[in-house]
Amino acid sequence: MTDRPVLLLEQKQRAFTELRDIKKTFADRGWFPGTSGNLSVRVGDFAPDRFAFAITASGKDKSVHTPEDFLLVDEHGKPLEPTSLKPSAETLIHCEIYRLTGCGAIFHIHSVFNSLVSELFWERGSIPVQGVELIKAFNIWHDDAEIEVPILPNYSDIPRIAELVEGRLDPTVPGIVLRKHGIYAWGANAFEAKRHLEAFEFLFEYVYRWQLLKR
Repeated sequence: MTDRPVLLLEQKQRAFTELRDIKKTFADRGWFPGTSGNLSVRVGDFAPDRFAFAITASGKDKSVHTPEDFLLVDEHGKPLEPTSLKPSAETLIHCEIYRLTGCGAIFHIHSVFNSLVSELFWERGSIPVQGVELIKAFNIWHDDAEIEVPILPNYSDIPRIAELVEGRLDPTVPGIVLRKHGIYAWGANAFEAKRHLEAFEFLFEYVYRWQLLKR
């Protein structure tokens, strides 16, 4: 990869700062139980099939800030700089989402509600949401709008999951859920990805509570 454009230090630091701010916000909400979850932001501007992104390092307590919380990886999930850090185990899923969508940021968190609804609607294969105001967060504006958020199996072999992303990703719905695991939400930039993630989490809680009320 010697022909890859040199990443400017300013771009790298900007991405790390964005991730640090988002990490704190989500950690304060309890969205990283244990050392779970991962966040990434695209860095640089390369060809569609060649890109780089900053991602959270594996095994870190995300409620604590250290100088070794993030690293840079290429479109294959390999570190771009010499480092002792390991990228998140789920980096290959980020690679696929970046490749397929061209998005600028991807946030993955674990919550009770996204895990519950993924199991509740597992046989359906997607989580249905209809007529709820926050669907507008995805720029879907028509009355009584309905979306289906795809659910993928939660294999321990991450490449098996990554292979399924292309066949299930809906370009109008900026998120996918792993069964009993968590949500991946993305956007054109960190601001939009955060907005999408927050909307998904509200909608998942709504769907779960509505299912209880109907019984």
